[in-house]
Amino acid sequence: MVKIDLITGFLGSGKTTFLRKYASYLLEQGIRIGILENDFGAVNVDMMLLLDLEGDNCDLEMISGGCDADCHKRRFKTKLIAYGMNGLDRVLVEPSGIYDVDEFFDTLREEPLNQWYEIGSVIAIVDANLEQNLSEEAQYLLATQIANAGRVILSRSQYAFREEIAGTVSKLNDILIKHGCRRKLEEELVCKPWDVLTPEDFDEIAACGYVPADCTGSGINKENTFTSLYFMNVHMTEKELRLAIQNIFHDTACGRVLRIKGFMATESGTWNEINATGRQTVIKPIEAGQEILIVIGEALEEHVIRSYFPGEV
Repeated sequence: MVKIDLITGFLGSGKTTFLRKYASYLLEQGIRIGILENDFGAVNVDMMLLLDLEGDNCDLEMISGGCDADCHKRRFKTKLIAYGMNGLDRVLVEPSGIYDVDEFFDTLREEPLNQWYEIGSVIAIVDANLEQNLSEEAQYLLATQIANAGRVILSRSQYAFREEIAGTVSKLNDILIKHGCRRKLEEELVCKPWDVLTPEDFDEIAACGYVPADCTGSGINKENTFTSLYFMNVHMTEKELRLAIQNIFHDTACGRVLRIKGFMATESGTWNEINATGRQTVIKPIEAGQEILIVIGEALEEHVIRSYFPGEV
């Protein structure tokens, strides 16, 4: 049977960065993998960040957003059926940051997938300096993501103080208790800079499995609670863009903005990748991109956010 891993985590936690490292490790072991990307929305920015991994032993596919839950589940199942006939050794699934993990388990119980796949590892990525004032909806989704994880891997731990990391772990356990999960995170935590993860670390992660835990649902409708806005052909200098992003995160009239990501062309004709949360804005060169910025959040006010991107389409 083909092993299938789920790499989940809330918006901006660092899933794609970890996926690159994990996939590179598997490829170095001679394992033939498929990566299934599921971004929140019709344009999959994260998949573009993985294109250099594609080759004879690595296949990339995506499930686009912009459809209802039933349609999305059908697309997910169809992609997995196609992968099941490709002779892969392992499939890595990276869903959006607002993914409910129950869909993953429910889909794999259906025929013929239950005869082709076995669950390998469920991995949850959490920022080591977790935002403490998460909404009720965000807390529920985070609870579903960490409840079943064989490993909870803290991102950016090298930038967090010991007290901040302890606060994050405490917050995660409080969220689990709040949503009826009896699990307490202890030995399942991985807290070390990703650049120093060893092959032995990845061996353990690849074999960590999952925990059969349940959470009490909050009855949220994530399709209505979380929204994304797309801004095409935004032409600004890096300084102007940084200022606009900073203002959007601090302007309560914009709604609760959780993440801004995308690409922008430079004046010299090269490309920059943009990845921003309320705590940090990273703009760095990338080989290829497309002129798009995606704003993801709760109760977003499009006309207010649009005012920060003059001249966009």
